[in-house]
Amino acid sequence: MVEWITSSQPVAYDAALSFMETRAAAIAAGQAEEAIWLLEHPPLYTAGTSARPEDLTDPGRFPVYVARRGGQYTYHGPGQRVAYVMLNVGRRGHDVRRFVRQLEAWVIAALAEFNVTGLIREGRVGVWVQRPDKPRRPDGSLAEDKIAAIGIRLHRWVSFHGISINVEPDLSHFSGIVPCGIRDHGVTSLVDLGLPVGMAELDIALKTEFDRIFGPLPDRP
Repeated sequence: MVEWITSSQPVAYDAALSFMETRAAAIAAGQAEEAIWLLEHPPLYTAGTSARPEDLTDPGRFPVYVARRGGQYTYHGPGQRVAYVMLNVGRRGHDVRRFVRQLEAWVIAALAEFNVTGLIREGRVGVWVQRPDKPRRPDGSLAEDKIAAIGIRLHRWVSFHGISINVEPDLSHFSGIVPCGIRDHGVTSLVDLGLPVGMAELDIALKTEFDRIFGPLPDRP
């Protein structure tokens, strides 16, 4: 069974990282169940292993943490649902790429519960939505905004870090970084798209779609 943990108050990033590292080690040792932690953070930026210094455009705006997850700079803050996934990827197939695809599919399925079509784009990490209400791009294609970020790390084949979905964050806070190193696309949220979705509703969608996408933890061989 996967343990679902939900925090009602913003969680300090250092505390979250310490918890994830401890839980991942316990899962790898067979001493704890898999877990998914749903939370929000106070406003902050995190730097993944591919973060470029020039992409931190306003370094004094919010605290910056070195996350040691994959990816580049990401913003976290109130109004954004963070789902930290501590899952046994080893027992789920030893396939990191497949696991990341499952995370993408999970986000897309949860968004679909609100009639939002999430998209994956080659060369752009995360989940995107088309914006026909915005001016088209110079090549004539529809504008696209990012609605969810994905970044993981593994410890002995157990994942931690995870996904973040913009519900109703202050989108101006993203201006202190180049989100995920992508300069020619914007960011959006469910509320920005005109959908009055709350955290509790999104949490239900995430829990509902998790079992369909990931299934139960396979028995040990």
